[in-house]
Amino acid sequence: MNEGKIRCNWCEGSELYRAYHDKEWGVPLHDDQQLFEFLILEGFQAGLSWSTILNKRAAFRDAFDEFDASVIVNYTPQKVEELLNNKGIVRNRLKINAAIKNAKAFLHMQKVHDSFNQYIWEFVNHQPIQNSFKHLSEVPATTNVSDAMSKQLKKDGFSFVGSTICYAFMQATGMVNDHIISCYRHSECKRS
Repeated sequence: MNEGKIRCNWCEGSELYRAYHDKEWGVPLHDDQQLFEFLILEGFQAGLSWSTILNKRAAFRDAFDEFDASVIVNYTPQKVEELLNNKGIVRNRLKINAAIKNAKAFLHMQKVHDSFNQYIWEFVNHQPIQNSFKHLSEVPATTNVSDAMSKQLKKDGFSFVGSTICYAFMQATGMVNDHIISCYRHSECKRS
Protein backbone atom coordinates (compact mmCIF):
# COMPACT_ATOMS: atom_id res chain seq x y z
CA MET A 1 0.00 0.00 0.00
CA ASN A 2 1.75 3.17 -1.16
CA GLU A 3 -0.90 5.69 -0.03
CA GLY A 4 -0.53 7.50 -3.36
CA LYS A 5 2.97 8.70 -2.45
CA ILE A 6 5.88 8.39 -4.83
CA ARG A 7 8.89 6.79 -3.14
CA CYS A 8 12.34 5.65 -4.13
CA ASN A 9 11.52 2.32 -5.74
CA TRP A 10 14.16 0.39 -3.76
CA CYS A 11 11.90 0.43 -0.69
CA GLU A 12 8.78 -1.00 -2.30
CA GLY A 13 7.78 -4.58 -1.63
CA SER A 14 8.30 -4.66 2.13
CA GLU A 15 6.44 -2.80 4.84
CA LEU A 16 9.58 -2.78 7.01
CA TYR A 17 11.70 -1.40 4.16
CA ARG A 18 9.08 1.24 3.36
CA ALA A 19 8.87 2.35 7.00
CA TYR A 20 12.67 2.61 7.14
CA HIS A 21 12.64 4.72 3.95
CA ASP A 22 9.81 6.94 5.18
CA LYS A 23 11.04 7.57 8.72
CA GLU A 24 14.82 7.12 8.87
CA TRP A 25 16.77 6.97 5.61
CA GLY A 26 18.19 10.35 4.71
CA VAL A 27 17.11 12.10 7.92
CA PRO A 28 20.07 13.97 9.48
CA LEU A 29 21.08 12.01 12.56
CA HIS A 30 23.16 13.53 15.35
CA ASP A 31 22.79 11.07 18.24
CA ASP A 32 26.13 9.38 18.96
CA GLN A 33 24.70 5.99 19.90
CA GLN A 34 22.44 5.87 16.85
CA LEU A 35 25.33 6.91 14.61
CA PHE A 36 27.40 4.10 16.12
CA GLU A 37 24.56 1.63 15.53
CA PHE A 38 24.40 2.55 11.84
CA LEU A 39 28.17 2.32 11.49
CA ILE A 40 28.14 -1.20 12.95
CA LEU A 41 25.09 -2.32 10.97
CA GLU A 42 26.52 -0.99 7.70
CA GLY A 43 29.68 -3.01 8.40
CA PHE A 44 27.61 -6.15 8.96
CA GLN A 45 25.73 -5.42 5.74
CA ALA A 46 28.91 -5.73 3.61
CA GLY A 47 28.25 -8.42 1.02
CA LEU A 48 24.58 -8.73 2.02
CA SER A 49 21.37 -6.85 1.31
CA TRP A 50 20.25 -4.07 3.62
CA SER A 51 16.89 -5.84 3.96
CA THR A 52 18.73 -8.76 5.60
CA ILE A 53 20.18 -6.41 8.21
CA LEU A 54 16.92 -4.53 8.68
CA ASN A 55 15.07 -7.80 9.34
CA LYS A 56 17.67 -8.70 11.98
CA ARG A 57 17.99 -5.22 13.50
CA ALA A 58 16.06 -5.98 16.70
CA ALA A 59 18.15 -9.11 17.24
CA PHE A 60 21.33 -7.10 16.64
CA ARG A 61 20.25 -4.51 19.20
CA ASP A 62 19.60 -7.22 21.75
CA ALA A 63 22.81 -9.15 21.00
CA PHE A 64 25.00 -6.02 20.99
CA ASP A 65 23.65 -4.43 24.20
CA GLU A 66 21.67 -1.74 22.35
CA PHE A 67 24.93 -0.73 20.63
CA ASP A 68 26.41 0.67 23.83
CA ALA A 69 30.06 1.10 22.80
CA SER A 70 31.22 1.22 26.44
CA VAL A 71 29.84 -2.31 26.89
CA ILE A 72 30.90 -3.68 23.49
CA VAL A 73 34.52 -2.57 23.97
CA ASN A 74 34.75 -5.03 26.91
CA TYR A 75 33.39 -8.08 25.07
CA THR A 76 35.29 -11.23 25.99
CA PRO A 77 36.16 -14.21 23.77
CA GLN A 78 33.21 -15.98 25.43
CA LYS A 79 30.87 -13.17 24.36
CA VAL A 80 32.24 -13.43 20.80
CA GLU A 81 31.44 -17.16 20.81
CA GLU A 82 27.95 -16.39 22.12
CA LEU A 83 27.45 -13.95 19.23
CA LEU A 84 28.75 -16.51 16.73
CA ASN A 85 26.05 -18.90 17.97
CA ASN A 86 23.25 -16.30 17.81
CA LYS A 87 21.04 -17.25 14.85
CA GLY A 88 19.27 -13.90 14.99
CA ILE A 89 22.28 -11.93 13.71
CA VAL A 90 24.85 -12.22 10.94
CA ARG A 91 27.38 -14.64 12.40
CA ASN A 92 30.73 -13.55 11.01
CA ARG A 93 33.78 -13.53 13.26
CA LEU A 94 35.56 -10.76 11.32
CA LYS A 95 32.54 -8.48 11.51
CA ILE A 96 31.96 -9.20 15.19
CA ASN A 97 35.61 -8.47 15.98
CA ALA A 98 35.37 -5.29 13.86
CA ALA A 99 32.38 -4.15 15.96
CA ILE A 100 34.49 -4.50 19.11
CA LYS A 101 37.41 -2.69 17.50
CA ASN A 102 35.07 0.03 16.24
CA ALA A 103 33.63 0.49 19.73
CA LYS A 104 37.14 1.30 20.97
CA ALA A 105 37.80 3.73 18.10
CA PHE A 106 34.34 5.29 18.55
CA LEU A 107 34.93 5.95 22.25
CA HIS A 108 38.33 7.46 21.46
CA MET A 109 36.82 9.79 18.83
CA GLN A 110 34.14 10.84 21.33
CA LYS A 111 36.86 11.94 23.74
CA VAL A 112 39.03 13.65 21.14
CA HIS A 113 36.19 15.49 19.40
CA ASP A 114 33.72 15.89 22.31
CA SER A 115 31.29 13.65 20.40
CA PHE A 116 31.29 11.19 17.54
CA ASN A 117 28.69 13.40 15.89
CA GLN A 118 31.16 16.30 15.82
CA TYR A 119 33.82 14.03 14.32
CA ILE A 120 31.74 12.32 11.63
CA TRP A 121 29.74 15.32 10.42
CA GLU A 122 32.99 17.23 9.81
CA PHE A 123 33.32 15.21 6.58
CA VAL A 124 30.35 17.16 5.14
CA ASN A 125 31.12 20.44 6.92
CA HIS A 126 28.18 19.77 9.29
CA GLN A 127 25.66 20.23 6.45
CA PRO A 128 23.88 17.44 4.56
CA ILE A 129 24.84 17.13 0.91
CA GLN A 130 21.68 17.70 -1.15
CA ASN A 131 21.66 15.65 -4.33
CA SER A 132 19.03 15.91 -7.05
CA PHE A 133 19.03 12.58 -8.82
CA LYS A 134 16.11 11.76 -11.11
CA HIS A 135 16.80 8.02 -11.27
CA LEU A 136 18.15 5.45 -8.85
CA SER A 137 20.75 4.50 -11.47
CA GLU A 138 22.37 7.93 -11.00
CA VAL A 139 23.04 7.41 -7.28
CA PRO A 140 26.73 6.57 -6.79
CA ALA A 141 28.10 3.78 -4.60
CA THR A 142 31.02 5.97 -3.50
CA THR A 143 32.10 9.60 -3.71
CA ASN A 144 35.22 11.61 -2.95
CA VAL A 145 33.73 12.36 0.47
CA SER A 146 33.10 8.68 1.27
CA ASP A 147 36.64 7.90 0.04
CA ALA A 148 38.05 10.51 2.42
CA MET A 149 35.86 9.30 5.28
CA SER A 150 36.92 5.69 4.74
CA LYS A 151 40.60 6.60 4.67
CA GLN A 152 40.34 8.67 7.86
CA LEU A 153 38.21 6.14 9.73
CA LYS A 154 40.74 3.41 8.96
CA LYS A 155 43.56 5.70 10.08
CA ASP A 156 41.64 6.32 13.31
CA GLY A 157 41.32 2.61 14.07
CA PHE A 158 37.99 1.58 12.53
CA SER A 159 37.40 -1.61 10.49
CA PHE A 160 34.83 -2.59 7.87
CA VAL A 161 34.61 1.04 6.76
CA GLY A 162 35.36 0.89 3.05
CA SER A 163 34.15 3.72 0.85
CA THR A 164 30.94 1.91 -0.18
CA ILE A 165 30.09 1.22 3.48
CA CYS A 166 30.84 4.85 4.34
CA TYR A 167 28.59 6.13 1.56
CA ALA A 168 25.73 3.85 2.66
CA PHE A 169 26.28 5.15 6.21
CA MET A 170 26.12 8.74 4.92
CA GLN A 171 22.85 8.00 3.13
CA ALA A 172 21.31 6.26 6.13
CA THR A 173 22.24 9.03 8.58
CA GLY A 174 21.22 11.95 6.38
CA MET A 175 24.72 13.21 5.71
CA VAL A 176 23.62 13.00 2.09
CA ASN A 177 20.09 13.21 0.71
CA ASP A 178 19.87 10.61 -2.05
CA HIS A 179 16.10 10.33 -2.27
CA ILE A 180 15.30 10.75 -5.95
CA ILE A 181 13.67 14.10 -6.65
CA SER A 182 10.26 12.59 -7.45
CA CYS A 183 10.19 10.86 -4.04
CA TYR A 184 8.07 12.71 -1.51
CA ARG A 185 10.87 12.32 1.08
CA HIS A 186 13.39 14.26 -1.03
CA SER A 187 11.95 17.67 -0.14
CA GLU A 188 11.15 16.62 3.44
CA CYS A 189 14.75 15.53 4.08
CA LYS A 190 15.98 18.70 2.42
CA ARG A 191 14.18 20.68 5.15
CA SER A 192 15.37 18.44 8.01
